[in-house]
Amino acid sequence: MKMTKVVPFAMSALLLGGAIGAPTASANEGEATVINAETSEQQVQPIFIKVTGTVENVEVRENATYYTVVDGDNTNIVIANKDSLVFDNMGKEAKLQKGEKVSAYSYAKKPMLAIYPPQYNPEVIIVETEEMGSVEVDFFNKDLVDTENNLKLNVGEDTKLASATGKAVKVDDLKEQHLVVFYTIATMSIPAQTPPSKVIVLDTIEKEEPVEVDPAPTPEPAPAPVDSAVQEIINKDFYEVDGTKMVPLRLIAEKLGFKVEVTPKGAIVSKGALSYTITRGQKEYGYNKALRQFKVAPALLESGKTYVPVEFVEELTK
Repeated sequence: MKMTKVVPFAMSALLLGGAIGAPTASANEGEATVINAETSEQQVQPIFIKVTGTVENVEVRENATYYTVVDGDNTNIVIANKDSLVFDNMGKEAKLQKGEKVSAYSYAKKPMLAIYPPQYNPEVIIVETEEMGSVEVDFFNKDLVDTENNLKLNVGEDTKLASATGKAVKVDDLKEQHLVVFYTIATMSIPAQTPPSKVIVLDTIEKEEPVEVDPAPTPEPAPAPVDSAVQEIINKDFYEVDGTKMVPLRLIAEKLGFKVEVTPKGAIVSKGALSYTITRGQKEYGYNKALRQFKVAPALLESGKTYVPVEFVEELTK
């Protein structure tokens, strides 16, 4: 039986070593750092991998078409199906044919097959024509600037907006998204500014939410002070079980205003919308419709008296 292992792009590049030519790419948000073993230099692995070249072979299979794309010594396989986004560099829908020059943009965080030549299932394929049109595939921030601060979008009334899934798109929907941008002119400023002719939102890519890190951990709130009568019970009526202080459930719960309903194997303790189901011999206890767990299981340590870990008193006083 033939088995194919699926690995991320960075790992497949290491497995294939020098056999794979490194495709050019535009750096993107969420980029990872890869250490080159030969040069010991840090290299940035972009989210979008750009594969360029000329289509030299076309193989139609059952569910997809495989295009062999060659650029010098580099050979890659670009896979397209009926749902693939294929445009020319002016933003018009196009068809891939043998002999055409193409650029294919693939989301690098997708798994890829560790085989040679490399195979890509790109988010968008661009057929490069003689027309003066440029394409940028990148992540654009809330100001519609790409990740390298190279291009800023000035979306106007003439800009055609679309999405990969066919949803209606407004200008605000372009912010903090992966976009395919078609444009013909740009200013010489930094970043260059352009009125794009067409923008497509790649909403098939799951958007990663930023992880917020607190500058300092938030201290846990101090437990509520225990009623003096409850504290007196804790001090006088307790047992030590496996290093845990066990206190009488009913006496303490009723002092805190809870209703205690005795069951054959324990008790149901309730007040308002709160309800706890305690079972002797079981560490798990019910909290409304959820389950929580004691360190030590409740036990009948005296006749008619169920004892629970003292930490449960803090639960009842929250």
